[in-house]
Amino acid sequence: MTPEISETAAVADARDADGVGAGRRPRWNKVPEVTLYFWAIKVLCTTVGETAADLLNGKVGLGLTGVSLLMSVLLVVALVAQFRARAYRPDVYWLVVALVSVVGTLITDNLTDNLGVPLHVSTSVFAVVLIGVFALWYRSERTLSIHHVDSVRREGFYWLAVLCTFALGTAAGDLVAERMALGYWLSAVLFAAVIAAVAVAHFALGLDAVWSFWIAYILTRPLGASVGDYLSQPAADGGLGLGTVVTSGLFLAVIVGLVVFLTVTRRDVTDPEELTLRAG
Repeated sequence: MTPEISETAAVADARDADGVGAGRRPRWNKVPEVTLYFWAIKVLCTTVGETAADLLNGKVGLGLTGVSLLMSVLLVVALVAQFRARAYRPDVYWLVVALVSVVGTLITDNLTDNLGVPLHVSTSVFAVVLIGVFALWYRSERTLSIHHVDSVRREGFYWLAVLCTFALGTAAGDLVAERMALGYWLSAVLFAAVIAAVAVAHFALGLDAVWSFWIAYILTRPLGASVGDYLSQPAADGGLGLGTVVTSGLFLAVIVGLVVFLTVTRRDVTDPEELTLRAG
């Protein structure tokens, strides 16, 4: 589901603020066009975030706190590279998403395992924080469209929202798995069905494109985590027993292949001139 530019009169004001309406060449959008490639890599990154967090926590020997600090530092470095880039770069962008996936998982794990925060509490808190981020983003920019992440401020709101969606998706997914005890495979089917329902609501019933995108973005986190757990966890626990090393390596290889493909073909890059026409 591809989000269109927010259906508000304030979009024109946002375009003027970016210099588009003032006759200047529009800036490049810093995020990819939402295509099937986008959703495929997003789910893969989510799966890697789940399995890599388990791998690092269980086998590296740094402990949950040590792994969290290490991955947070790596995320900051990747974000610096992303903000310094003048336009969307698939390699840098998806590296940030993969690291956000790991850090978002670790945030929830720390709250649950180290601080004993119940999952229903963390889920509620992350939901409120995400709503707050969206409210501030809209109040500042008058749009939540990812077609116009073309300034430092908008990019900051975007990545903060992405981090919140991963933390929320982790907590909500764990809460559903704990309360409903569906197992990994059925949990994946459940979240896939809900995402499909959101797609139907968008394409058939006219659900706002921006909100359709962000709802699906949140739900892909528990979907990917369920798939990752199903593949990596032992058969005795309801998984296939591939292990976190094999599962993480397999999905990383697919992600790298898709990112290289997109870098060469540029199939997920939208020209800013086209965005101007669509906004007009």
